[in-house]
Amino acid sequence: MIRFLLFLALAAAIGYCGATVPLGNKTLFGHIRAIWHSPETQDLKNGVQETAGPTMHRVERGIEQGYKAMKEPEDAGVGAAGSGSAH
Repeated sequence: MIRFLLFLALAAAIGYCGATVPLGNKTLFGHIRAIWHSPETQDLKNGVQETAGPTMHRVERGIEQGYKAMKEPEDAGVGAAGSGSAH
């Protein structure tokens, strides 16, 4: 419990300092935002999205199909691969 409270206090202190203490002309969060919105970072994000996009779509389709298969009633898949036991 004490460990959690210390972690919470540390996270709150970092959040407060990151939002209010100026580091040059911006705060820590201001610098992070400026870096995130720079043209170089946008180019990197677009490149990653183009490269990983097809893989992510395949993963999403697989998850959706697995979810649908999980939600099917057991008798709907008669003869389908599964436990191997015939009723």
